[in-house]
Amino acid sequence: MHNEIVSHLNSAVPGCNATAVIAEVGDSSIFVDSAHILKVCEDLATGDWEMHTLQVITGTDYEDRIEVSYVLCSFTKNNELILKVKLPKADTNSVPEIDSVCSVWKAADWQERECYDMVGVIFKNHPNLKRILCPEDWEGWPLRKDYVVAEEYHGMKINPEHKINNADHHFFKKIQETQEDPKKVSFSWKGE
Repeated sequence: MHNEIVSHLNSAVPGCNATAVIAEVGDSSIFVDSAHILKVCEDLATGDWEMHTLQVITGTDYEDRIEVSYVLCSFTKNNELILKVKLPKADTNSVPEIDSVCSVWKAADWQERECYDMVGVIFKNHPNLKRILCPEDWEGWPLRKDYVVAEEYHGMKINPEHKINNADHHFFKKIQETQEDPKKVSFSWKGE
């Protein structure tokens, strides 16, 4: 199916540079050029592939890029597709941009807001792009690898010692030990 969709997209949306990544283990996906994401999604939703359902949008921070993944589904064709784009990431403060797909699937609204809030991707032409999980004045993108948790927010301590549950204490202790000796520690929450 993936190779057929790639062939179709490359002729239906010139310049999208669709490429299938067939996984030996796990789910296969299709990468497209980020500048063409809206046209690609419109084609998949309204064309013969009948991808009428957007299940999830998520952002993943890699060392040199941010990937945005769209999991699409056609109940009439009994198909599922993971569509991905790569966005450049220059530094902690860079905020990559991509077109919103809210005009294709209403379900994209809150999912794009979450991706913006957690990973720092601007979805152009989104009807209400603002933070959805963090307060509006929160600084940074919590799911980026280079994110540094602030010690305070408006005078309140974030993760005060006496408020963290025992499992969290164990986890943070393991993190500290790992930084001191990475070969020594297991990340089991049960302390094993």
